[in-house]
Amino acid sequence: MPQWIRGPELIIILVIVVLLFGVGRLSRIGSELGQGIREFRKELKGDDEGSEIQTEDED
Repeated sequence: MPQWIRGPELIIILVIVVLLFGVGRLSRIGSELGQGIREFRKELKGDDEGSEIQTEDED
């Protein structure tokens, strides 16, 4: 984390973000981001399985 962002600055930034987006929208953005990261990791781990499924569909 950059040295210029400390406790008070971080709190001010968080307050501004909450005022701009609202609590409900922030929770939705967070859950969608988490779901995207989980799907990305799943695809990275299951890369071999995914290629087998694709070859079966092409036959």
